Amino acid sequence: MRFASGLLEWQYMADSKDISRSPCVIGNFLDILGDRWTLLLIRDLLFFGKHEFKEFLSSPESIATNILSDRLKRLTSAGIIAEISHPTNKSRKLYYLTKKGKDLLPILGEIAVWGEKHLPCRKEMYPLFERIHSTGPELLRRQILESHEAWERANLKTRE
Repeated sequence: MRFASGLLEWQYMADSKDISRSPCVIGNFLDILGDRWTLLLIRDLLFFGKHEFKEFLSSPESIATNILSDRLKRLTSAGIIAEISHPTNKSRKLYYLTKKGKDLLPILGEIAVWGEKHLPCRKEMYPLFERIHSTGPELLRRQILESHEAWERANLKTRE
């Protein structure tokens, strides 16, 4: 990126695999995570321990199967989630957050806090907000990441 004559000029590196639509990181963030379904999948992975296609379908927002498939592929391509074969049924997959995906935790936490303050919330979400308020954000963050690490130890390390 360089400035020329007061205008922002965007130049892509010739060898770059990722050619972005926008020179702005916010725009690029929204290209991957800015639709109504994608952050809900991240929420389900981060806060509710969901890892299977059918578990995502059971969320209260009722995502359609074709949209769910598309968003899982998009998140996998972006390196935010990864997938492995299910240990008991090779035709099914388990999805999990990568380091890049786990780094979204503070963002979703802040969205949750803002939303609780300014927007209506259904009863099934109350346990999440109780955890945010009772443990504090830093302890909750550590607990969530520890639970993901435990899942990974149980499901990923045995496959190496």
